[in-house]
Amino acid sequence: MTKYIKILVLSLTLSACGPNATEMKTPKNVNEEFEEFIAKKKFVAENYYPGIADEKMRPIFTEKINSVAFDFKSIAESENPTDKKYQEKIKIGLSRFADIYMELYTEDRERVCSYFEELMDIVGLESSSGQLNKFMYGFDPNEMTNKN
Repeated sequence: MTKYIKILVLSLTLSACGPNATEMKTPKNVNEEFEEFIAKKKFVAENYYPGIADEKMRPIFTEKINSVAFDFKSIAESENPTDKKYQEKIKIGLSRFADIYMELYTEDRERVCSYFEELMDIVGLESSSGQLNKFMYGFDPNEMTNKN
């Protein structure tokens, strides 16, 4: 009998690890954190970031990042927030920078990625599935190490 229970548990575990989206639990203070994130001034000099290279781009970059915050917030408030839904919003959010990608200095691209990471932290999303690496470097370094 215990053999069948072990098989059942193993099959349930494997099916949970499959390609299906994983439901995520939204933290209690998520709305406050989103509001703080949206309200703060972005692309200013802080820590090792020198501030945006082209000042006239600040409102454009800020709007694009805040759009991602609103996207994440809508998922967090939905009935069934999943990692797959957040991953799709990361993809959409990064694509918003496609038209100005060539104008982004390295430091600005790093700052964009750090804002995405802040949003991921707010909702408890562990990984961008390589999307931030592809945005930053043009490829996912993890894919390179997995091929070796």
